[in-house]
Amino acid sequence: MKVLKEIYGVGILFFYYMKYIILFGWPLLRYGLEYKDNIILNVLWVFCLILMIKDLIYKFVLKKSYCDEGSCSHSTREK
Repeated sequence: MKVLKEIYGVGILFFYYMKYIILFGWPLLRYGLEYKDNIILNVLWVFCLILMIKDLIYKFVLKKSYCDEGSCSHSTREK
């Protein structure tokens, strides 16, 4: 069970930091530098696109934050 939690944590960190690089970098590599088609990277790119759309919906449409008002570090600094 602990191994699954570690894999889950690594996945969250990986996609949190790499989704922008994958989302913009893969089309650049594929069409700009003529890399060959790769089904694994295509699936990874679609997953990153879905994560980006989710982030945009949360931020602009639903206007929600990932943390509660009382638990965000910036709200405690302002007080």
